[in-house]
Amino acid sequence: MTPDILGIHHVTAITSKPQANLDFYTRTLGLKLVKQTVNFDDPTSYHLYYGDGLGRPGTLLTFFLRPDLPPATVGPGQTLSIALASPPEALSFWQQRLADQGVPVQRLSTSDGADRLTFRDPDGISLEIRTNSADSSDAGATSGSIAPEFALRGIHALTLLESSMEQTRDFLRTIFRFTSHGGNSWELHSEARSRQVTARICLLEEHNQTRGQMGGGYIHHVAFRVADRFAQQQWFEHLIAMQFHVSPIMDRIYFSSIYFREPGGVLFELATDGPGFTADETVESLGKNLQLPHWLEAHRAGILKQLPPLHP
Repeated sequence: MTPDILGIHHVTAITSKPQANLDFYTRTLGLKLVKQTVNFDDPTSYHLYYGDGLGRPGTLLTFFLRPDLPPATVGPGQTLSIALASPPEALSFWQQRLADQGVPVQRLSTSDGADRLTFRDPDGISLEIRTNSADSSDAGATSGSIAPEFALRGIHALTLLESSMEQTRDFLRTIFRFTSHGGNSWELHSEARSRQVTARICLLEEHNQTRGQMGGGYIHHVAFRVADRFAQQQWFEHLIAMQFHVSPIMDRIYFSSIYFREPGGVLFELATDGPGFTADETVESLGKNLQLPHWLEAHRAGILKQLPPLHP
């Protein structure tokens, strides 16, 4: 039997508006910039990580920065929206804060009677804030601009858009061991965390629609947590045996990764929990300086010339 999937690790998207992206996620939403690095597969692009103070798995939103890229088109085979968790008493605070920051926001009711906020980031990525008292991080994710009692608590749920959801639903149930939460909503209960819900996936189906195209505002992939390299190797062998096309294990310095597409076409990653973002920085210096993997360090000067200016 394969090791447990422990929850959501991070979500990675593409922004065409680097400074607006940085300001929105650190100032408006109050997340901490925990790592400035580059896309290891294309070092002409920044890769920024936002999360809680330590960049713990489950709190991370990450972005490849591609200035002036045309907007993405939405379609099946991609992640449609990201819901972030807040404490139950904080929803009115966030509604007022977003409005004060000039972000159009709507307050809507969910199927279970709770409220949620819906809004978009500078690239048009669909975001929500939902309340949940038991969500992932013990402490809020904040850069210091948000009081801890109101700070966001990490990724609450993801919505995937599929041309036909049947195979994806079967994959979540039989391979990743999600359980149905009614309708097209699925939850992952982690044994390692006393059966706590560590991932929520909602599936939407759109027939006869053109597949989504990459661009600014495109959610590139969803990463799920595995404990370590041993668990990752087991998943690698299992997915290969099931005839998925799986990438080699890749060293991302702060974790290691494998990538594959689920049956509906959304790019999934399995990422290890460690070694974490303090692998090359102290906690106090996280996110303050550009960090490069050792194989790119000799090219630092040339890389810096190609990266757009950023003002954290």
